[in-house]
Amino acid sequence: MKTFEKFGTAIPQILLPKNIDLKTWSVIACDQYTQDREYWENAKKIAGEKPSSLNLIFPEVYLDKSDEDAKNERIHKIQSAMDEYLEKGVFDSPQEECVYIERKTAYGRTRKGLVMCVDLDSYEWKPGSKALIRATEATVPERIPPRMKIRNGAKLELPHIMLLANDPNDELVGGAGNLAKKQMPVYDGDLMQNSGHITGWAVKGSDAEKLLESALSDLAKAGTDSDGNTFLFAVGDGNHSLATAKAVWEENKSRLPADSPVRYALVEIVNIYDEGLTFEPIHRVLFGIDSEKLILTVAQKLGGKICGLKNESELEKEVASRSADGARYGFIFTKNGKTSFKMLETPVKDLAIAALQPVIDDFMTENKAQKTQIDYIHGSDETVGLGKTEGNTGILLPPIAKDCFFATINGRGPLPRKSFSMGEASEKRFYVEARRLF
Repeated sequence: MKTFEKFGTAIPQILLPKNIDLKTWSVIACDQYTQDREYWENAKKIAGEKPSSLNLIFPEVYLDKSDEDAKNERIHKIQSAMDEYLEKGVFDSPQEECVYIERKTAYGRTRKGLVMCVDLDSYEWKPGSKALIRATEATVPERIPPRMKIRNGAKLELPHIMLLANDPNDELVGGAGNLAKKQMPVYDGDLMQNSGHITGWAVKGSDAEKLLESALSDLAKAGTDSDGNTFLFAVGDGNHSLATAKAVWEENKSRLPADSPVRYALVEIVNIYDEGLTFEPIHRVLFGIDSEKLILTVAQKLGGKICGLKNESELEKEVASRSADGARYGFIFTKNGKTSFKMLETPVKDLAIAALQPVIDDFMTENKAQKTQIDYIHGSDETVGLGKTEGNTGILLPPIAKDCFFATINGRGPLPRKSFSMGEASEKRFYVEARRLF
């Protein structure tokens, strides 16, 4: 395996199934639709008896709701399917290559990505890390051990982790794409359950290696701070999966060679400035909290100014419009039958949620609120609707600013959990590529 050690990356030995039927082989990331068993049952029906990546992953909709015996039985079936697929020649011979991807989603967007390996010794999820590859959101350590059972001893790895590159010139992913598209795709087809279309091209050979090394070098130079710490990639999706991969490597490294495949994880790298990559804020709703006291507390802690607006449309528009002065937050609450729409203008220059969530956490602790008194909402309409119910407080967050994303992570460390979402659920990564692991 060709490695770029200074940049914590490597060109993997990619396995692709023979005669790929993407509609049955490829399924969405295991951490999606975790409250929707029907989605996964439909995936099972679509895959039928054909070889499918569905048989090689553990959908998390089943992870937290099964007893230990059922979980262990499913893990056994997954690892048996891996053995069977390798023994029966489901895959073509491994190819030392990266894969450049163009993913057209059902929303009319096209996202570009590059599948390659990252060195788990160059990644760290813990707060305060100055590693090459860092977490973007807080990691829950308790979520790692159950996932280790799935990865430990697995013959194959399939990636749903997405890393972000701070690459305004699009040297890495875009450059790889320009080179790769001179050849025919290695796969091309529609994805199941109306999730769009995906095409992949091999990125291989000496020209590809030179391009990748040059692009990684430029990214590393641009991502090095005054103390000499380099921030190369941020984890966009799948942080707990990457944390699990690192934990498995740490557990096994004393008995494995230094160049073991277990030391690496297969990921898709996406340019944060890719026009097909949307960042959506995840709004907050608090229940049974004194809304006016909360707003005054947030204003005091963040140094903001409160102003009232006429209606929800005006509030949503003002919060969504970017201000050079700082972040804007919207509050919706109802008291004595009257709904109020308040905007808080602040001097916060970092990502808005990074400043807000610690204030909310402290407020809830001081007021003896339970964790169940806060929820995380995708979409402004639902947030506003919940905020109109007496006793609730809806908080609208502004759009995620891509140009200060890396600076915020570098300065503050990982963001609070449920800070942002990269696109809609059906736009998440689908499994196509695999590689040998244990």
